Amino acid sequence: MKLTLYAVGTKMPAWVTQGFNEYARRFPRDLSFNLVEICAGKRGKNADIARILEKEGEQLLAAIPKGSHIVTLEVEGKPWTTPQLAQQLERWQLDGRDVALLVGGPEGLAPACIKASAQKWSLSPLTLPHPMVRILIGESLYRAWSINNNHPYHRE
Repeated sequence: MKLTLYAVGTKMPAWVTQGFNEYARRFPRDLSFNLVEICAGKRGKNADIARILEKEGEQLLAAIPKGSHIVTLEVEGKPWTTPQLAQQLERWQLDGRDVALLVGGPEGLAPACIKASAQKWSLSPLTLPHPMVRILIGESLYRAWSINNNHPYHRE
């Protein structure tokens, strides 16, 4: 099974790339964790935000392999504790399908992405900076994996 984070936005600061890569490399071969970046639409004074969101959504959905289990990250999603996330990760692994985690741009995700999702996950009721979300997802999923595999990381 593969976990893939599909995120709108490119050219992240070095600390974001470094942080994400640190957690991604810790995952075992049978549960890889990857990142696919989608270019954000150009936002200006008179930008058509609805059209930009729609295009970003189309690009996100086109990048996801058919049959993947889609999970959108949204403020209105279901908050999971770390033990609940560990249980969720175990369910995903038993299901056997690849998991696509979607993070939108500054205005969130396109309605088409939300409609395509099987689950909605909220990291926090706060709106978090999108670069930081990448690292939080990586750390949270790695901690969940470590709990499921009795790895000492989760006791640190």
